[in-house]
Amino acid sequence: MRVLVTGGSGFIGSHVVDRLRAHDHEPVIFDLVPSSHHDRAVATIIGDLADREATRRAVRGCDAIIHLAAVADVSDIVADPVRADRVNVHGTQMILEAARREQIRRVVYTSTIWVYGNAPVNGALDEDALLALPAHLYTATKIAGEMYCRSYNELYGAEHTILRLGIPFGPRSRAAAVVAAFVARARRGEALTIAGDGRQTRQFVYVEDLAEGIVAGLSPPAAGGVFNLVGDEHVSVRQIADVVRELVAEVPIVHGPERPVDVHIGHVSGERAAAELGWRAETPFTEGVRRYLDWLTVTSGSPVAAADASTNGSAATVLRQESAEL
Repeated sequence: MRVLVTGGSGFIGSHVVDRLRAHDHEPVIFDLVPSSHHDRAVATIIGDLADREATRRAVRGCDAIIHLAAVADVSDIVADPVRADRVNVHGTQMILEAARREQIRRVVYTSTIWVYGNAPVNGALDEDALLALPAHLYTATKIAGEMYCRSYNELYGAEHTILRLGIPFGPRSRAAAVVAAFVARARRGEALTIAGDGRQTRQFVYVEDLAEGIVAGLSPPAAGGVFNLVGDEHVSVRQIADVVRELVAEVPIVHGPERPVDVHIGHVSGERAAAELGWRAETPFTEGVRRYLDWLTVTSGSPVAAADASTNGSAATVLRQESAEL
């Protein structure tokens, strides 16, 4: 199967490309920059997600699309909400419309468990839980993408899949992500700054596990469905700091003000993905941090150094260069 991966040069996307190849699919990257991890191995289309003609060219000839590209750093979203809307909402509609025009029935849309923020909690939150109105713009943009997917399924007979992702961590992570940021500070001997009391928790997912679950979203049982891809562990920010101090260095911890509109989420169930897609997160949080540290040791955190040495194949096809990441 020929599969377009929007945001395929990024953190999660590059791992999804790896898993697609492992399952004998033919991935095609669509991003604003070439991948540092697949320079010679994967066809790459350079273009803007929100450009109607670029998305139409990118999806042409593909059998399915995995739509990962988004502005995901909450600080970036707060700083530039217009850009977040342009990429996360308008860009998603451009992908769905291009898929419709090219008669591609399967788009795997990656949403987030942030959609469960502040939802009424009566036991575990599953995919049928009622969602509260979003307090954060990031959540609003991802819910908007879900609504577009549902509407295209109803109006045009598509079979688009929605995956609500836990919080990813691991090799190739963005430097601003909490695990990567804490590790970097500890390696420099600097104090770890925690927003608020540090008791806020998240359900993290090691990125290689997550990529396998995203590829499972292409399977026939996933067509038209909604699935949570989460780990069972709840890890607090304080626990992240403690793991990093144990594995890297016993640096001090300091507490700062709480982040504005920090989301509060109950326990999110991953049972539907386990039952219908055969997927569960396999890597415990502490083990995932160890693997991330091993990757840093081997690569010094360099994306180019982290590229798979066994990669082979034709040179990447670069159609148009832009200046910034999706």
